[in-house]
Amino acid sequence: MLGGTRFLGRAVVEAALADGHQVTLFNRGRTDPGLFPGVETVIGDRTADLSGLARRRWDAVVDVAGYDPQVVRRSVDALRGRVGRYVFVSSLSVLADQRTPQDESGELLVLRAGMPPEDAYGARKAACEGVVLDAFAERASVVRPGMIVGPHDPTDRFAYWPRRFARGGRVLLPGDPADAAQFIDVRDLAHWIVGCATEDRGGVFHVTGRPMPFGTFFEACRAVAGVAAETLWVPSERLLAAGVDPWMGVPMWIADPACAAINRVDVSRALAAGLTLRPLASTLADTLAWDTARGGPPHDGEGLGEQEERRLLRILTA
Repeated sequence: MLGGTRFLGRAVVEAALADGHQVTLFNRGRTDPGLFPGVETVIGDRTADLSGLARRRWDAVVDVAGYDPQVVRRSVDALRGRVGRYVFVSSLSVLADQRTPQDESGELLVLRAGMPPEDAYGARKAACEGVVLDAFAERASVVRPGMIVGPHDPTDRFAYWPRRFARGGRVLLPGDPADAAQFIDVRDLAHWIVGCATEDRGGVFHVTGRPMPFGTFFEACRAVAGVAAETLWVPSERLLAAGVDPWMGVPMWIADPACAAINRVDVSRALAAGLTLRPLASTLADTLAWDTARGGPPHDGEGLGEQEERRLLRILTA
């Protein structure tokens, strides 16, 4: 594991250990260094010093934190001939067209100087994919998740909703009940990634959940919270007119036309290859329990704070 102590990396290590695999972590030893006391950790820095990987061999490597193609190239060069399979966690942001649903053959962004930040991230990830595929060919597995959710999520995009319903009162719901939401529980993604490493599942896969209507998602949040909250749907055009950021100014709401298909991604290839998805109620309940135990978000989180929600409700219902 390159990394292995934050969110997805943590979940992959937990899934691998639960399946009885022997795991080695390679990281700087800075983030949660005591998280897995029984697991070997090799201290190093993939941006500069990978000497700790010399003279060792592994069945597979899982790279959950490769964002710069030059850094990924260093990891690929250090592990070439030392691992049987390279599993690279990419992103659906690599797709050049986010307006219409794409499968794995969709055109990718190309990294170039002066790109806007929102495109540069996906372009860098696409370039990283190319590095891994060029070096490992059929021994490469490229996993493209969308929004990853569940316990230990460092963002507040998903946990916001079950927590908000549990607080009760009037809840602002963005857009339309028929709008699509799409995400994957981090534990389901981790299980899939371990399968790539152990079952020689090669190639490129879009790995996220099935699209569902926003209305279905929010009703599940209400049920898990068990509180009779009042809801108010606010159309996207009214939120935009009120100055709300179209990219998750309300958590999980995306109103940018350039991203119209970001929650309608085709995941049929991964499902056909064995991707399993737990019930939404399970993800929501576990996330709410974790969020409650930690005392809510450690800061204001992303998107809609209490004061901003009250402001919007006041002006939109005036």
